[in-house]
Amino acid sequence: MADNKTYAHPYIPNTVPEVRDAMLKEIGLTSMEQLHDAIPDSLKLKREMDFPPAMNEYELRRHIDGLLAKNKHSGDYLNFLGAGCWQHFIPAVCDEINQRSEFVTAYAGEPYEDHGRFQALFEYQSLLAELVDMDVVNVPTFDWAQAASTAIRMAGRITGRKIVLLPRSVDPDKAAIIRNYCTPVMDIQYVDIDQVTGRMDLNDLRSKLSDDTAAVYFENPGYLGIIEDQGAEISELAHKINAISIVGVDPISLGVLEPPGHYGADIICGDLQPLGMHMNFGGGQAGFIATRDEEKYVMEYPSRLFGIVPTEVEGEYGFGDVAYERTSFALREKGKESVGTQTALWGITAGVYLALLGPAGMQEVGSTIIQKSHYAAKQISRIPGVSLRFENGTFFKEFVVDFNGTGLTVEGINQRLMESGIFGGKNLSLSYPSWGQCALYCVTETHTQADLDRLVDTLRSIVSTS
Repeated sequence: MADNKTYAHPYIPNTVPEVRDAMLKEIGLTSMEQLHDAIPDSLKLKREMDFPPAMNEYELRRHIDGLLAKNKHSGDYLNFLGAGCWQHFIPAVCDEINQRSEFVTAYAGEPYEDHGRFQALFEYQSLLAELVDMDVVNVPTFDWAQAASTAIRMAGRITGRKIVLLPRSVDPDKAAIIRNYCTPVMDIQYVDIDQVTGRMDLNDLRSKLSDDTAAVYFENPGYLGIIEDQGAEISELAHKINAISIVGVDPISLGVLEPPGHYGADIICGDLQPLGMHMNFGGGQAGFIATRDEEKYVMEYPSRLFGIVPTEVEGEYGFGDVAYERTSFALREKGKESVGTQTALWGITAGVYLALLGPAGMQEVGSTIIQKSHYAAKQISRIPGVSLRFENGTFFKEFVVDFNGTGLTVEGINQRLMESGIFGGKNLSLSYPSWGQCALYCVTETHTQADLDRLVDTLRSIVSTS
């Protein structure tokens, strides 16, 4: 091993001995070890680290491929998991565009060499605005949870109030992110849901509304797949006390469901992942926020907005930031919220998806999902001991299956399904323990009737042999 006093690492900066010694001298030290004196001895490793021998490139690739081969994914197994990351068909053109060199960064391009980045993002915003029937759409947030959190913070600044009401059916992980993002500025409180339909309990909502309520947040369809058909009433109740109605939406549903603005939403947010993004573990997510083109909303967006303007050349247009002075890029430490790395690449991807499908395509996808998911739910509910948790509620794409009548646990059922090459629904027993053994199943346009019948037959076999 090379002497660490003379060795310069090829990839670690400032390890050239002369440079390192000059830096140590500047802070009054003579050795690197002195930097470690502040670390308690109890935390220091007092032996050499036992690393395996270094591999060459070929050996390392074989080793990593072997580890990855242990994973089982939706390409190997029939998948009925959703709960915020859904398996939809991804047209090849989405990947072809988002992997182009001028777009392929989190910022969707190199800021100093713009090759249509601003126009691509403007087109995405325009297409999504048309889908949700709103005027203004932002550059994507990290995910739906951040979009909801930012929308709530916007509502707090607009109204000058602190309380926001959420239904208890919101994804617990998303609710935790909202609490973390909004505390201590906003006070998050919960509204009960009807245990028969899964929709918001309006009586409980009325009892919790007050002059300090900044916003009412609900989702349509929600985390449990329930279609909230009381949206107009919820928005009206919020507006009566001058609070803001915020609606979270799965955009793939908007080919068949009414856009939230039609039933009173002031701010719309949601997830872009269904619009051309592959499922990923820890990535491939993006969120959006949309509002009317009113100054009180536009000036509270913390993220960038892109617009179109005529240039000095007649018939030629340019694309650039709208109201840049409201962002943290301009305001720095005085910004409303800090905006840095984001997911503009996924906005361009969503724009490609929407442009490709168009209104007729979105309607076809939505209708297909409704038909297939309701077929699956109906067949599953015919299995002895199995039922739907909210059989009196309408749903889109996802539905809650109740296994309490089987005497089996969801964990046990999912293990048996995996042995048959199937990923069962998400286990809800930890998030909603009062419901007992329930699971959230997801059916999309990618499932065939043969897939759904295979799931039903396998579940029936598992239940009957228990």
